Amino acid sequence: MAALIAGCASAPPTVSQDTSSPAPTTTVPPVAQTPTIPVTPMTPPKVIRPLKIGLALGGGAARGFAHVGVIKALEARGIHADIVVGTSAGSVVGAMYASGLNGFQLNRLASTMDEASISDWTMPFRSRGMLRGEALQSYVNKVLKDRTIEQMPRQLGIVATDLQSGAPILFRRGNTGQAVRASSSVPGVFEPVHIGNRDYVDGGLVAPVPAEYARQMGADFVIAVDISANPTAQATQGQFDILTQTFTIMGQSTKQYELEKNADVVIRPSLAKMAASDFQGRNRAILAGEEAVARMWPEIQRKLADAQSEAPKGMPQALR
Repeated sequence: MAALIAGCASAPPTVSQDTSSPAPTTTVPPVAQTPTIPVTPMTPPKVIRPLKIGLALGGGAARGFAHVGVIKALEARGIHADIVVGTSAGSVVGAMYASGLNGFQLNRLASTMDEASISDWTMPFRSRGMLRGEALQSYVNKVLKDRTIEQMPRQLGIVATDLQSGAPILFRRGNTGQAVRASSSVPGVFEPVHIGNRDYVDGGLVAPVPAEYARQMGADFVIAVDISANPTAQATQGQFDILTQTFTIMGQSTKQYELEKNADVVIRPSLAKMAASDFQGRNRAILAGEEAVARMWPEIQRKLADAQSEAPKGMPQALR
């Protein structure tokens, strides 16, 4: 018994694990981080819509041949109108131009135009004008191959005056020759044109140079061509000259207001010595139109550049 007790007393003590010491950890080397580069969003390039050029051609009978020279000179400098609006003689040239004829083709057509082919005299004292105007209508439709206003490659507007109300009418569709005839029907010279249930006469009574209508049709930049004479320099030797002089006097204030408000550029060919009835002076008138554009070209270039830089993307200048 004593030996057993002595053996137990000499037994080694029980070893207990010390949990107060932290367990060994494994060290993980740091991973290199790629530096963050700020991303700048890309700005899409600014798209500049080309300006829509509007050409407003005024009235003036035989002086309207100057419109041909203006168109020739503008095209030679790279300006081709998208929108064409004409009054009276301007409607004749405007319809031809809107049909796709270029300046040189218009020049050729003007040189072969026979005044007698567009004159159809009425019976004196039995009508409302000396000329019916049907010959002019037929001539225009023949040249245009009977295409209607809305079928023209260029947007076309033709201005006439409602004889009953005195209100302007802008023809945008329908018989082109008939609309031109209405726009050119000088009261007392041509019979009024009956369309629907209304009578129409010369558009120069309400819009001597139709710049406002070019703007309404969506033009960003309007080039107006004023072929009316200064009343103090205009010849009044015959009845037709007196009538056109009367139109010029009546339309002075209307024209001035409209051009200041709606035209970006006004081209005025030098036609002081040309009467409205002088169809033999067509070559001089065409040359005067070309010279007028040449004189104004620096101003036209500058104003076009200014208009292009100011025009907002996708919005016509008229709506700004």
